[in-house]
Amino acid sequence: MRALLLAGVIASIAPAFAATLAPNEIQATFFTGQPFTSATPSNVKFKMVFSADGKMTREPLAGTGAKGEGTWKLTKEGFCTTWKGSKANCFRIVTAGDNKWSVMKGTTAVATWTK
Repeated sequence: MRALLLAGVIASIAPAFAATLAPNEIQATFFTGQPFTSATPSNVKFKMVFSADGKMTREPLAGTGAKGEGTWKLTKEGFCTTWKGSKANCFRIVTAGDNKWSVMKGTTAVATWTK
């Protein structure tokens, strides 16, 4: 019983420890031209590459998902992306564990990035 209670307490306070990455931290961690993995909430996975010149690409890692390219830019809260054929969307990144980050649009996690 105590273990269950402790697990509930830890789960309820864990989000308080999630740190939002500053724009310069996002750039230094992800926008370096090195690939990393992005997974949607439905677990569709992509290899993502954000180049220092403001360009980005994505390639599906399985049979689902669409290949794409576009541009990115930093903002004071995080970053914005514009995929070809789509309008701009802006996001924040918060830590979600060891080498794991949540990509947030408002209060909704739209992807998980891992390195």
